[in-house]
Amino acid sequence: MTDKQTGGALAGFRVIDLTRVLGGPFCTQLLSDHGAEVIKVEPPQGDEVRDWGPPFKDGLSAYFSGVNRNKRSVGLDLRTTRGQEILFQLLEGADVMIDNSKSGSLEKWGIGYEDILAKRFPRLIYCSITGFGADGPFGGFPGYDAVAQALSGQISVNGSPETGPTRIGVPIIDLATGLYASIGILMAAEERHHSGLGQRVDASLFDTGVALLHPQAANYFMSGKAPVLTGNSHPNISPYEQYPTKQGRLFLAIGNDRQFRLLAEVLGQPEWASDPRFLHNSDRVEHRGALNALIIAALREHTAAAVSATLLSKGAPAGAVLTIPEVAEHPHTRHREMVVELDGYRGTGIPIKMGRTPGSIHSTPPHYGSATRDILAGLGYDRGQVDDLIADGVAFTERAKPPA
Repeated sequence: MTDKQTGGALAGFRVIDLTRVLGGPFCTQLLSDHGAEVIKVEPPQGDEVRDWGPPFKDGLSAYFSGVNRNKRSVGLDLRTTRGQEILFQLLEGADVMIDNSKSGSLEKWGIGYEDILAKRFPRLIYCSITGFGADGPFGGFPGYDAVAQALSGQISVNGSPETGPTRIGVPIIDLATGLYASIGILMAAEERHHSGLGQRVDASLFDTGVALLHPQAANYFMSGKAPVLTGNSHPNISPYEQYPTKQGRLFLAIGNDRQFRLLAEVLGQPEWASDPRFLHNSDRVEHRGALNALIIAALREHTAAAVSATLLSKGAPAGAVLTIPEVAEHPHTRHREMVVELDGYRGTGIPIKMGRTPGSIHSTPPHYGSATRDILAGLGYDRGQVDDLIADGVAFTERAKPPA
């Protein structure tokens, strides 16, 4: 949906968003896409990903724009007493506060959840996104996606023997932590219907990275053998790999014997299905090398797009390896509204399709502090009081210069 309607499944749900960078903003954008009111509280220097570019457009980085639509931005210095008073006013009637500052930062400023917020706002759900959680040997340490990929074992199972361990190309742990955080927030909101109380939701990049180690961790727990690099191959399934063709590259994800028979027929090699080496998946995994050699030879006469389309139409998973521009222009992408446009903004669409209460893109990513005056006015501050707050370095409509 690309109109400016409000509503959605989370209409009336109010989120005070203190997060920066990726995991937290991705979480709050998901909530805002489905109708939650999200007020993005930025520090004086702003969310640092505003500077992560190029590319930039109209003063906004692509990185920032990709995870901050449908929000309003207010600049506040929460280290000041008056800034904290404004935060408390924002929290009156709010459902959630979410932050991803370093563990202990809010406590250091005198606005920790357990000591202050939970007592003052007992219905408030507080979600904390950190690198490693607040306790344990790594507790309180900072963490970015690639560091979490490394320390959680993700990098160790990504790549081939030729490349060595390789970072996953998208910041999957940041994004998945944002998803886990949103699920946790909604779980806490559901529980609050029964108890009347909010609670802390603790989401860390490290925990997410470990939780996503499937099936490698499951294989290790059962076999006792450390996973090895398999490149595009799946450790448990064959053929489940990327292959060259006459034109383009093809990924086959053949998960059962019926699908393998279809693959053999489409490639003009029906005898493969009765070859004792390839009868069942366990046989195909054992003879992976021989099977791959046959598939590579057969695909020299086919194009990736044609094989993909034919197999998909017959119920066998296969996909031509598309580039991002190709995905953006693909007819199915457009049919599913997975590229959205609004007032010059272009971004990925809403992946959760709700039948009665669809999400919507109703506002573009905000410039820093663009809603500061309106939000403060909504809290009862008159124009002169807002001017004073800005002059005193409590509230901001423009980013402060970083300290020298």
